[in-house]
Amino acid sequence: MNPTSDLLSPIGRFEWPTPITPDNRREWINALAALPGQLRTAVASLTPAQLATPYRPGGWTLRQTIHHVADSHMNSYIRFRLALTEDAPVIKPYDEVRWAELPDAANAEVDISIVLLSALHLRWVLLLESLTEEQWQRTFVHPDHGPRRLDETLALYAWHGAHHVAHITSATS
Repeated sequence: MNPTSDLLSPIGRFEWPTPITPDNRREWINALAALPGQLRTAVASLTPAQLATPYRPGGWTLRQTIHHVADSHMNSYIRFRLALTEDAPVIKPYDEVRWAELPDAANAEVDISIVLLSALHLRWVLLLESLTEEQWQRTFVHPDHGPRRLDETLALYAWHGAHHVAHITSATS
């Protein structure tokens, strides 16, 4: 990897896994369960000036990155619930860049989103641990990307959390 791609994707780009096993799912659920604590640790000693620093040139600040993770994971949790209660629902995408520019994402204390993620991930993990093999195959439809199975989406969000923790830790090391 070159230095620019390291800053953009410090743990590498996401690759859709195949095949997906129950052990994979357990690993990814564990990653979601651990994420709020990892974020808390990553920002524990950061100053307000560090939180206002972008993780890469032209990127979000570390503060915006934390709030983005909360926004993204809330949307994903709702997508899971929709897929479990409706037949292949079409989900509504959101403009993550514009969301990151809103005042709460640009200025709020990061602990607000870490507390939110802690509660959200407790609920999400409870839901995920209850899914049957048939439920893991349920889908939602992203208007830009097509159908997405829940097991594939779990892999994406386990990666997503680790990806942004790496942005924060690499920017402050």
